[in-house]
Amino acid sequence: MSAAAASLPAAQERSSPIVNPWLIGITVSMAAFLEVLDTSVANVALPYIAGDLGASYDDSTWVLTSYLAANAIVLPVSGWLAEVIGRKRYFMLSLIVFTVASLLCGFAPSLPLLLIFRALQGVGGGGLQPMAQAILNDTFPPEQRGSAFALYGITAVLAPTVGPMLGGWITDNYSWRWIFFIKLPIALLALYMTYTLVHEKPAAGRVKHGGIRVDYIGIAFLTLGVASLQVLLDKGQEDDWFGSHFILTLAITAAVCLVSLVIWEWRRSDPIIDVRMFKSFNFAAANLMMFMMGVMLFSTLVLIPEFLQTLLGYTAELAGLVLSASGFLLLLMMPVVGRLTSKVQARYLIAAGWLCLAVGLFYSAYRTDLFISFDFAMWLRCAQVVGIGFLFVPITAAGYIGVAAEKGNSVSGMVNFMRNIGSSIGTSIVTTMIARRSQYHQQILVGHIAPDAPAFRGVLHGLTNSIRHSGLDAADAHNQAIARIYGAVNQQAHTLSFVDTFWLLGVLCAIMFVLAFFLKKNDPGAGGDVAVG
Repeated sequence: MSAAAASLPAAQERSSPIVNPWLIGITVSMAAFLEVLDTSVANVALPYIAGDLGASYDDSTWVLTSYLAANAIVLPVSGWLAEVIGRKRYFMLSLIVFTVASLLCGFAPSLPLLLIFRALQGVGGGGLQPMAQAILNDTFPPEQRGSAFALYGITAVLAPTVGPMLGGWITDNYSWRWIFFIKLPIALLALYMTYTLVHEKPAAGRVKHGGIRVDYIGIAFLTLGVASLQVLLDKGQEDDWFGSHFILTLAITAAVCLVSLVIWEWRRSDPIIDVRMFKSFNFAAANLMMFMMGVMLFSTLVLIPEFLQTLLGYTAELAGLVLSASGFLLLLMMPVVGRLTSKVQARYLIAAGWLCLAVGLFYSAYRTDLFISFDFAMWLRCAQVVGIGFLFVPITAAGYIGVAAEKGNSVSGMVNFMRNIGSSIGTSIVTTMIARRSQYHQQILVGHIAPDAPAFRGVLHGLTNSIRHSGLDAADAHNQAIARIYGAVNQQAHTLSFVDTFWLLGVLCAIMFVLAFFLKKNDPGAGGDVAVG
């Protein structure tokens, strides 16, 4: 008898929705979309927030850090919280906290209060993604689960693309406060639809049974470790990484607390984070791949606008338009890949996704220069993300393979946590690499410019004469020519740093391509069940 047949009684114990499951899917995905959107929509508004609240730009970046840190702390314990109070109750509570905090953020009269409200918003938002995914997993039958995850995947990969454009448009035309107010009607609608449509699993929640045992030590390790890691990643490049005592202290705190957390939770019978799930190679590999997908999605989301704005002179709006085409591509691909998961083994789809990503990034490294057109930049971005469309749904499905059905909430929480941490680490890696490799290439290029070299003297002489024709005297024209040559060297060095970064990301994708073939076989039509025989 197959594993799928053996698990039939367990599947029948799941709550069966009395409404169209796609209405439930739209409801929970809508709430998750708001949460993912909030991770990027405020980025472009930071200068306006700083000016309006009388703070420096550096201080205003804590608006992002406070949200991400609180969000990252909640994600891994969301499975435990859902077991304690019930998944529907926890989802609705998270949505209420997120909505109220959004309202408070919009009315915040000072930066300290805004940071507190943003942290509260992150606490509420941390429960929305994993619970939406877990609800979808239990609402849809195995043969439709891939399409359901595709619906959720659209929110996870499209929202970061839409966020900066939407935030910029709202801030330019109205006020930065409306980036928080605009979500309120949708959040209230999602709350009402969740209350009306989503049904709680039988015997869900331990609150009503008086069975709560709070692991205060585990929560303390998690809070200190994840918060320190998130602040470290957000502020590292700004503070020169380990050259800063602040960053070094955060790194030591994060390492000690997270290692202690794993040891502590491994030995508990009722952990808030079931780290023993990582004994399953498939679960561990799926989490690693989701982490790497977060790295790739957000690092390229940072690289392309920065390249276009700093080197080609694009406005933020024009750079956003370059990204928009890839968002529509993913929007079209997700449902198709969702269908394919019921026909093709997850590991083959995952391998195809990593291969497409590797090829796209290697191609980007080969073709990136200072002369690319708007249309070519748009197609280059599409080449970089086409593989993401093959990854999100199959990796999500692979995470459930071989894991007990009652661990579904924990699987969702951990997978989403790994993707979010991957996005933070990916952003930190590329910003640091661009800065460091740019300095390296500048040194190399300057070393090849000898004052007595005939080629250099010829260029300098020709440029000086050209500038003199504009009316400057010989000395000023000579200085202007040297400045322009230096600027050209900086541009070339900066461009080469982007090329290096694309090469590195491509190599990482190639490694993931090989790893994909070590995942367990699955029965494509049986959800998270492992194929037998």
